[in-house]
Amino acid sequence: MDIGPHINKLVEDTNQYDFRESSIERYSTILDMVLQGLPLGEMLHALVLLIEAQKIGTRASVLLLSDDGKRLLSCAAPNLPEEYNNAISGTEIGIDVGSCGAAAFTRERVIVEDIEHHPNWKNFKEIPLKAGLKACWSEPIKDSNQNVLGTFAMYYDTIKSPSEQDLHLIQEAARLASLAIERSRGMHIQRLSSKIFNSLPIALVITSEDNSVLSANPIFKSLTSTYYANLKLFDVNRFLSHSQQDVVADLFEHLKRGHPWQGELKGLKTDNDIIDISLNVTVIRDSFTQQNCFAWLITDISARKNAEKMINFQSNNDQLTGLSNRKYLFESLQAMIDSEDSVNGCKQDFSLMLMDIDHFKQINDTLGHDNGDLVLKFVAQRLLSAIPDNVLIARIAADEFALVLPGKMCSESLISLFDDLTNELKKLFIVGGQDVMLSMSTGLARYPHDADNVEQILNCATQAMYNAKSRGRNCLQFFNQQIQKDAERHAELYLHLKSALSHNEFELYYQPIVNPFSGQIIKAEVLLRWIHDGQFISPDEFIPIAEESGLIVQIGEWVRTQALTSIIALQKSGYAIPFAINVSTIEFWTSDLQQRFLNYFDNISEALGGEIPYQLITLEITESLMMKQQSSISQLLTELRHRGMQISVDDFGTGYSSLSYLANFPVDQVKIDKSFIQKISLGARHEALIEAIVSMSRALDLSIVAEGVETEVELNFIKKQNIEAVQGYYFYKPMPKNDFFDLLAKQSRIF
Repeated sequence: MDIGPHINKLVEDTNQYDFRESSIERYSTILDMVLQGLPLGEMLHALVLLIEAQKIGTRASVLLLSDDGKRLLSCAAPNLPEEYNNAISGTEIGIDVGSCGAAAFTRERVIVEDIEHHPNWKNFKEIPLKAGLKACWSEPIKDSNQNVLGTFAMYYDTIKSPSEQDLHLIQEAARLASLAIERSRGMHIQRLSSKIFNSLPIALVITSEDNSVLSANPIFKSLTSTYYANLKLFDVNRFLSHSQQDVVADLFEHLKRGHPWQGELKGLKTDNDIIDISLNVTVIRDSFTQQNCFAWLITDISARKNAEKMINFQSNNDQLTGLSNRKYLFESLQAMIDSEDSVNGCKQDFSLMLMDIDHFKQINDTLGHDNGDLVLKFVAQRLLSAIPDNVLIARIAADEFALVLPGKMCSESLISLFDDLTNELKKLFIVGGQDVMLSMSTGLARYPHDADNVEQILNCATQAMYNAKSRGRNCLQFFNQQIQKDAERHAELYLHLKSALSHNEFELYYQPIVNPFSGQIIKAEVLLRWIHDGQFISPDEFIPIAEESGLIVQIGEWVRTQALTSIIALQKSGYAIPFAINVSTIEFWTSDLQQRFLNYFDNISEALGGEIPYQLITLEITESLMMKQQSSISQLLTELRHRGMQISVDDFGTGYSSLSYLANFPVDQVKIDKSFIQKISLGARHEALIEAIVSMSRALDLSIVAEGVETEVELNFIKKQNIEAVQGYYFYKPMPKNDFFDLLAKQSRIF
């Protein structure tokens, strides 16, 4: 009996048994290492050694596919030459790139029995042959989704074909490598996720349907420490108890339906600490319990919200008073107008009240800007205390405030509110050690009665406010069509006034000033006249416009040039007399303008080609200029007097000056305003007032001019007071230059 086949069968069975035993040992070893969480390199190194021990003569290696899926990188090959490992690491995969490169590219096993003559190694064979490697079998390592992770290769120093057992071995090695790689990466991701979870700068908690806490990171624990002491329950309702309940209800409705939710709410950190939070809730189905879990991502956005509030406040509020600013007022008015159809399809009425503090510039000039700011704060507080809660109040300019009164209000109610505000401002308060009592000029316009858009309603209220100022201040003026006409007239005059000089529309008139006893002309006041399109424009109309616009500076220089030209012409004729020239307060308002005023005389002297007869010039200033009490103005007037000019206070007694101004200011003359002269016939008290002005002026060694004398009664009283100069219609009206020159020529023949 031939026992050969039986012996071969027994050997084969024995080998298969030994292979299965070794396989179980290899799986056990690798699984144990995986469960221990050992590093991937260490596990693959052990795997290579196990395979090499199973198959004598084998030198194995594991290459891992790079993250971009284009190259193979050395990982574990303890018995291959280091030079060879370094040479192949980083090789790009491809269909004909050796054994491993081709296996990774084709995702199939590649068996190369003879490296020297195989086409895959044509361009690379020198490297393995130099290392003594002649055969290479490579198996792609795949994950559970059949994605290539790398390759497992077995090298031999002889030309060699694999047996069936060899193929099982290399396939098993690839599976074990896949297990190690996937598990290692999974554990790495898990550890990374856990690290990220615990390191998140925002709170994250995972809860079950009954609000039990399944997991929470440290930030969440610190954020909700007051209500999370036992680390078992997240009381969502209590945490969100200060949020809008309709928003919270919407949150729970989404979660009930298994939908995620995102929004901003209020979170209760402690009893005294309510924070703003951004909340993202994700619904997760737990495959183990078959219930929903919820991942709550909570970000404390209090700092951002506070910053937004600060930015919003700075954008919409006045920094000094805290009231709304001009921008917010405009936006609010526009919003009210835009919502006009929301109530029964009708426009929503409102009134706009603009209030400007009377003489606030004088407060700044006398008390200083810091105290001026303090006054504005007091005004804001007083106004706030006197207005209804539904009224918007804003500071829209330096000393200008606006009130928006919603709804339709009758005139009586609006006047009553104005009276309340006025009475509040009349109460004294102390600023800079001085008692201050304020009044305001107020204009009011109503929407949609007066205008139907923001720009127009503001314009109407502004026009009404300026009208209140022109009517004496400290009053309320409702917008009306006459105000509109006046504003249009104002705008038209301003437009033409800008070109009046270049179009030669100005002309000087001269009103003689006479000796009341002899009737002799001893002086003349230079008066400006504007003739536009053949019509005289009253100085009462155009002078304020020129002052508001700053055109008065150029106009004033033109007047002085024409007057000086007339003085020089009269000198040459032999009957020169002094001229009184009005100077606007605006021309002295700043140090630059004051210097310009002085420079004018230096420049005009050269232009006229000779010395200026300063002794024939009297500059007439108003009492308001003295109220500035600036040392620079006093120095300027002193310099002008030093040159030979005289300074006269025009319309004396009509302003707010005091006797101390006359005593301390460098002036030579006062002109008694015609309003006093024209009341002489009304009784002794008016006469006494003039007598007092005359007596005071003489005590201060000031000359006197009485203006506005029109009747013999007035003239006789003036003579009785021994006033040396009179101006008025009783003697002469203002006249053009040629008529005045002729008059002086006639007088020279008489006197």
